[in-house]
Amino acid sequence: MVYDVIIVGAGSMGMAAGYYLAKEGKNVLLLDALAPPHEEGSHHGDTRIIRFAYGEGASYVPFVKRAGELWQELETLVDETLFLQTGVVNIGAPTCAFIQNVKSSAALYDLALEHYTASEAMNKWPGLSLPANFVACFEPTAGVLRVEACIEAYKKLALDAGASLQTNEKVLAIHPGEIVQVQTANHIYNAKQLIVTAGAWVTELLSTMNIDIPVTPIRKTFAWFEANEQLYREDVFPAYCFELADSTYYGFPSIDGAGLKLGRHDGGEAINPNDLLRPFDESDTVDLQHFIHEFMPQHGAIKYGKTCKYSMTPDEDFIIDLLPEHQNIVIAAGFSGHGFKFSSAVGEVLSDLIIEGKSKQDLSPFQLNRFQ
Repeated sequence: MVYDVIIVGAGSMGMAAGYYLAKEGKNVLLLDALAPPHEEGSHHGDTRIIRFAYGEGASYVPFVKRAGELWQELETLVDETLFLQTGVVNIGAPTCAFIQNVKSSAALYDLALEHYTASEAMNKWPGLSLPANFVACFEPTAGVLRVEACIEAYKKLALDAGASLQTNEKVLAIHPGEIVQVQTANHIYNAKQLIVTAGAWVTELLSTMNIDIPVTPIRKTFAWFEANEQLYREDVFPAYCFELADSTYYGFPSIDGAGLKLGRHDGGEAINPNDLLRPFDESDTVDLQHFIHEFMPQHGAIKYGKTCKYSMTPDEDFIIDLLPEHQNIVIAAGFSGHGFKFSSAVGEVLSDLIIEGKSKQDLSPFQLNRFQ
């Protein structure tokens, strides 16, 4: 059998693409080494932030606005709450690039953004403790996505639309050609077109085609802390991003009583994605406790921590492109720890690239040739 499209990697991006392609009548096979949603990729841990005044640069704003529309559409289709409008507060020195980008992207695209001094922010959110020179930019329309529920929703819709899903079937090699062959331990699958959305395993997979792309898997950690619900629950405290002089942290209010969630965005150690991740340990705890003690001092004890994988590009921008040598193969990779919020729109873009060879979104920042 020859499928219209095989998608290698049925996580956040792949599952969304599977739905949009199946909805358009394509005969789609989704392959995954595990059974999404799972805890071996980048999509677990309950929650991810979605923000629109984008600190990584204004060029992302149209893309993330489209993602927001598609998340709303997904909620309607599955009749489930996937987005919590907690708001997102971006905090740092007024001169730092991230804060400047938040302000400029909000102004350029007329996005709601409230500006606070440190003392005003601490008055509004008494759970915060900020240096006097910091500022806070609060985006009231932003918030939190429930990650596993989002993937389950796209999974249900993809299967209902006729897509096939093979889980616990690791792809070992890709053989390009007019008909692409995808080799697993047990089968060889054939397709006219291929999408590779394999997260931390993308470099390993593409190397079987003698293609090298600069994506590095990184071990990351995050944790939950006991929280005073009067200060930190989801209806009184926002999701947050802190840009400090030498580090970047992000986190979430206490949602459903789970506690304050905190992670560090920068740093981490390069890993082999096939090795077991070093478990969350004391050194991870110390780093997160140092931050939370300084900026949210009314927190309680750490409850537990988890690990996950980032897939980093050198410039921290995504890769979404047709392979130059193989125009029937599309790569979506290197989402660098800020990609999940886009996955609804990435799925739509991948479907467009397969069906039409182009996208309504400007993908020029994400082309492979920028690394040449």
